[in-house]
Amino acid sequence: MFLFRLDSGSGVPPYLQLVHQVRQAVLMGYLQAGDRLPLIREAVETLAINPNTVAKAYRQLEQEGLVTGRPGQGTFVNDVASAAIPAEDYTALRRDMEAWLKRAYEAGLDEHAVTALFTTIHQETRIGAIS
Repeated sequence: MFLFRLDSGSGVPPYLQLVHQVRQAVLMGYLQAGDRLPLIREAVETLAINPNTVAKAYRQLEQEGLVTGRPGQGTFVNDVASAAIPAEDYTALRRDMEAWLKRAYEAGLDEHAVTALFTTIHQETRIGAIS
């Protein structure tokens, strides 16, 4: 069963943390079409948060077409074509990313510098791909 986690020190609103976790779990293949997300009641009990927070996250995920709520049954992941990374691509990309991170830390970068470098390169690459 999929479980949510909250990081109170992240600065990210709790409902967005839930949305990001579901998106990431679908992308990584941890959640697949037909899987049920925790009931709002279950998430509230586990995380000790307001039910409206969970409901807001689920509404956003529904608006994005990632999940569908079924009254009396729960919220289920939709069949999102090509949402998950193929296993062989995931393995290769993860290996490359781990090697890159190891080199970055060995070069003396701290967590903030690594994040800044990755974000900068990601944005530049994305913009270059769009142009």
